[in-house]
Amino acid sequence: MRTLTRTTMERPAMLDDFLTRAFLAGIGLALVTGPLGCFVVWRRMAYFGDTMAHSALLGVALGLLFEIDLTVGVFVAAALVSLALTALERRGGLSADALLGILSHAALALGLVALAFMTWVRVDLMGFLFGDILAVSRLDIALIWGGGALVLALLALLWRPLLAASVDEELAAAEGLSPARSRLVFMLMIALVVAIAMKIVGILLITALMIIPAATARRFAATPEAMAALAALFGALAVAGGLYGSLSLDTPSGPSIVVAALALFLLSLPAYPALLGRDDSGSRTP
Repeated sequence: MRTLTRTTMERPAMLDDFLTRAFLAGIGLALVTGPLGCFVVWRRMAYFGDTMAHSALLGVALGLLFEIDLTVGVFVAAALVSLALTALERRGGLSADALLGILSHAALALGLVALAFMTWVRVDLMGFLFGDILAVSRLDIALIWGGGALVLALLALLWRPLLAASVDEELAAAEGLSPARSRLVFMLMIALVVAIAMKIVGILLITALMIIPAATARRFAATPEAMAALAALFGALAVAGGLYGSLSLDTPSGPSIVVAALALFLLSLPAYPALLGRDDSGSRTP
């Protein structure tokens, strides 16, 4: 896991190249995680986001084992966990929280055990857990922007059924909006974002980048659409602030981005009526 150390300033061209690629990758990710994170907040699916993130390590193990691209391996593992959750929920017997807890920790443990058996492979576990945005290549940037464009296109297509199901799933089903199908596609979109975000902020911090900017934007927005746009903006500001902090303070870049997002959230607290002892029922977002 790299940091933007001051020693690299002896090579300005290389520093500029690192910064440019890191900034492009981070902004591309923020534009996706912001709107997607709004639905995570509205639908109270933060624990599901953690489950997807934990399954990423199993995906890394699968990618190394079958010698395929790690991003593909992470997406496959996260998609399989999403399908497993859907199937187990239909069988009944356990609450969604219990199922998520089982799948989350099982996927993480299986990934760690599988990596331990691969003695022929040297794995930078810290890089996977906390990200290494300075290691992104031009191909990674193309993947982030291409995958992000796909996710945003799907989100725009499913905006109405997802929003309706976030308010009242039974009413959405009565209107023929297929909330179950929309939820499955939404979970697969999260799986794709986890796959493309792993190198930037790491497995343990992906969910934070989805939730914190969305939570910051919530009280500044009068409509769901405005909240999605503001969440993307706050995410982009967190990326810029985190990279600047990493350069100035010689800290890890991925965690610095999340700390910057947290700082923006804390600065927004006076805008939260509930935290000032006032009623929060007037919000027009879900």
